[in-house]
Amino acid sequence: MNNMKRIFILLLITTLWGVQDNISAQQLQKENNTPEVQGIIKDITGNPIIGATVIAKNQPGLGVTSDMDGKFKIKVGEYDILVISYIGYTTQEIPVIKIKNKKEAIVTLQEDNQTIDEVVVTASGHQQKKTLTGAYTTVDIAQLTAPSSNITNSLAGVVPGIIAVQSSGEPGEDMSEFWIRGISTFGANQGALVLVDGVERSFNEIPIEDIESFSVLKDASATAIYGQRGANGVVLVTTKQGVAGKVKINAKVLAGLDARGPMPEYADAFTYASLANEARIGRYESPHYTREELDIIQNNLDPDLFPNVNWRDLMLKKVSPKYIANINLSGGGTNVTYYVSLGYNSQAGIYKSKSVENKYNTNTTYERFNYRANVNMNVTKTTLVKVGIGGYLINRTQPGSSTDDIWGSFSRLTPLSIPRKYSTGEEPSVDGVKTPEYYMTKTGYKTIWQNKMETNIRLEQDLDFITQGLKFVGTFAFDTYNENEIKRIKTPELWEAEKYRDPDGNLILKRVQTAQLMGQESTTKGNKRYYTEASLSYSRLFNQKHRFGAFAMVYLQEKSDTNLGTDIIESIPKRNLAYSGRFTYAYKDRYLVETNWGYTGSENFEKGKQFGFFPAFSAGWVISEEPFMKKIAPWVEMLKIRASYGEVGNDIIGGRRFPYIGLVNSHPDGDYSFGEFGTNKIQGYRNGTIGTPNLTWEVAKKYNLGFDLSLFHGKFTGVADIFLDKRDDIFMTRSHMPETTGLADKAPMANVGKMKSYGFDWNAAYSDQIGQVKFTIRANMTYQNTEILDKDEAANELWYKMEKGFRMNQTRGLIAMGLFKDEEDVRSSPRQDFGGKEVLPGDIKYKDVNGDGVVNNDDIVPIGYRTVPGVQYGMGLSTSWKNFEFNILFQGSGKCDFFIGGNGPHAFRNGQTGNILQTMVDDNRWIPSEISGDVSTENPNANWPRLTWGNNDNNNQKSTFWLRDGRYIRLKNIELRYNIPTTFTRKFFVSNMQIGFIGENLHTWSPFKLWDPENATTDEKNSGVRSGNAYPINRTYSCYIKLSF
Repeated sequence: MNNMKRIFILLLITTLWGVQDNISAQQLQKENNTPEVQGIIKDITGNPIIGATVIAKNQPGLGVTSDMDGKFKIKVGEYDILVISYIGYTTQEIPVIKIKNKKEAIVTLQEDNQTIDEVVVTASGHQQKKTLTGAYTTVDIAQLTAPSSNITNSLAGVVPGIIAVQSSGEPGEDMSEFWIRGISTFGANQGALVLVDGVERSFNEIPIEDIESFSVLKDASATAIYGQRGANGVVLVTTKQGVAGKVKINAKVLAGLDARGPMPEYADAFTYASLANEARIGRYESPHYTREELDIIQNNLDPDLFPNVNWRDLMLKKVSPKYIANINLSGGGTNVTYYVSLGYNSQAGIYKSKSVENKYNTNTTYERFNYRANVNMNVTKTTLVKVGIGGYLINRTQPGSSTDDIWGSFSRLTPLSIPRKYSTGEEPSVDGVKTPEYYMTKTGYKTIWQNKMETNIRLEQDLDFITQGLKFVGTFAFDTYNENEIKRIKTPELWEAEKYRDPDGNLILKRVQTAQLMGQESTTKGNKRYYTEASLSYSRLFNQKHRFGAFAMVYLQEKSDTNLGTDIIESIPKRNLAYSGRFTYAYKDRYLVETNWGYTGSENFEKGKQFGFFPAFSAGWVISEEPFMKKIAPWVEMLKIRASYGEVGNDIIGGRRFPYIGLVNSHPDGDYSFGEFGTNKIQGYRNGTIGTPNLTWEVAKKYNLGFDLSLFHGKFTGVADIFLDKRDDIFMTRSHMPETTGLADKAPMANVGKMKSYGFDWNAAYSDQIGQVKFTIRANMTYQNTEILDKDEAANELWYKMEKGFRMNQTRGLIAMGLFKDEEDVRSSPRQDFGGKEVLPGDIKYKDVNGDGVVNNDDIVPIGYRTVPGVQYGMGLSTSWKNFEFNILFQGSGKCDFFIGGNGPHAFRNGQTGNILQTMVDDNRWIPSEISGDVSTENPNANWPRLTWGNNDNNNQKSTFWLRDGRYIRLKNIELRYNIPTTFTRKFFVSNMQIGFIGENLHTWSPFKLWDPENATTDEKNSGVRSGNAYPINRTYSCYIKLSF
């Protein structure tokens, strides 16, 4: 609470300071005797532009904004220059002397088509796009407007070079995992470095309204400057800053519904019982249910012992509400500009909680409050100080049981296993199996509080008095994060009924769980981070031909956990120190060369090996700047070819810190005994994990070849890159250690892995206008593949058993050859010996790959692709007509697959524990003719094998039979907006008003139909086997209103 008060006071002081400075600047204009210039700002169609910024170039901070009619007035010096800008339009500079005598100057702004003059945020600041030689992607923030609580869910299909996967829709857990150019190492560090305002931070919780720019750095020439942190690519996010002029207020309110996405369809009670009998009879066993019991089930005559419960409809809502709100104000005057924002995000889960009965909420909920204030102060004409503070407060609630327990119970519990409650009022449990309602509402609840504060101060000092173009920048940042979880545990009384009644027809109940008083558990964790950076940059153009640039930086970062526990090692702060630099040269902005380097230190290597040097080189040729191109193809605005090579280090090893130091542990078997009778006990010690003093950097050697294109005055733009990433000395625990070394159970780390990754990414867009209709068509694609070159494997005569030469996380399994046709087919085929049930007709038939007459684990081979997509793409259209705007985005993934398994696909694997997929009833399955009465049902090409009561090890093997194609194309977003005419809004002192509808994840086309192909639990993502037992990915329908004042 004290922190909240401090934040509020700081935001208030900041706002009042900036507003006061704005008023002072306007008052200064009134008192100044310099000429007053007035004008009107319009677009190319003649419509006024409201809120355009007009500033005096030679008087930083002095500026105004255009009113509701596009008009402005400003007092400036006769020889000053006006800089006029508005988002989405090209900035104009107009000398005051040209318009000072005009009664009302008319300024027409041209739309910015993202041409070659676009400025891109880079590691060393800002750089003109046409002079870049590295692989950069700058994202139009307008494309990231999906109504998600997490910006990562907007990346897939929008940002070329990024592969993103969203596996859950649970509030607070619905963020996407993403990788720049896929996963390039099997080491511990696979994710990209994310920098927010130049500091390593997460952008997951930042509202999209607070983001000014979003850039992705992909090759070594772009990332080498970050040293060991940039091996897997870098994301640069900058937050919005204030602009000199009148106070601008923007507000947005969104209300929406999250509709639960596709989930597995399970059979009802009677269907389940009928299939259970089929499973037993087909294995020559007696039926599980008698004819009388089937009649009871079918007619629902005994809901206590033979219920028919659809647990999903009973316990899950079809929709749940979500709300998003944001308000921000910006402005400033001569000395100070400011941007201040507050945000709110609320999302409820789809669980039907019993808040009235329990007096507390057991639904999963997520509520977040964001705050941000960025203040820029011109201390002198050459000194700029930027102060920023931002963060969030999060409050989450969850049921007392885990998400995996809840969703696992939907598949474990059959519709006739347990009633919701016995007719006598007792809570049920059968054979230790509990209901989804028990896990959702009967075990208590959890409350999680999270808060994060990020602060930074930045000094920018022009050093033109030393030499023109020289600049110093210093940054200091301090971030703190805290999390507190309180779990209030409830244990209710549970009863189990016998499967028969007493002579009077009453239930025979026994207590299987005793009620206990509510307990409580509490955990806390947190961390704090310090970051210090100092840099010198130089940029200058000589003789309008030679453009030189140089940059040198040093940074020091320290991170420490606040809950240290008893581990002394973890109490030591984690520190990084790095020096880096860049040099660029361009001749006539036509021939471009660049070199980058990073000299980085790490705690994970012993003294003498702690620092690594990582250089990168790149060059570019802007062919469109050649005189011959301007003659033969003047419509080619830009054609550039660029290439780069560089090395980037990685020091993230995983596991314990300081791996070069060996550990000594107490002996697990007790003490050593000495003396005549062995009564003298002395604690024993032995070697623990062996230290690796020779451990050194994992090195990524990155190659990139790229092309940039802009045609017809920016109407068509395109970027394409092909890349190769070779990883050497990947960290891993030695997996092949001879027993004679005595190290087999405590193998050391080593630089023994090698891998390569390769692929391409591209994006293209075409913008034009037909009459009053403006439109942009855009598309992008990313393709990435991997190959393991070495992984410390023992030699194997079966080459396909090794990981070397195959994809990382390659899907592996048996090759299914359909189903056994009859007994003769079983006898004449290689023996399939996986234990368990006898192999019968209708079971899965596998290929004997090595030809030894037996199908076993030696016949497991690489099949398919992997669970992470190798291809991701997007196609979108944006149009506007008069006051209407329409956007649509399709996003797809490919070259990925996974196995299906668990209780649903592997029917009756645990006997009566486990639900049955409805598709087994509707689809083509193998049925014995003695049950169906039709020999055609014994189909060796059926989609589902013979049903089995109990575990069938033969049929449950990972194989091509259970492998499913994970590719899909999704209607990711569709949005319709209407801009209320200003002739109406100005009556209410509103400069702009917009209303809109947006839908997200509206439909998915995929060869896989059972559930969303991305939906998976954490364990399922790791194992590659999915069961559909995960919180579904939501469809979202939202309406919103935006106001500007």
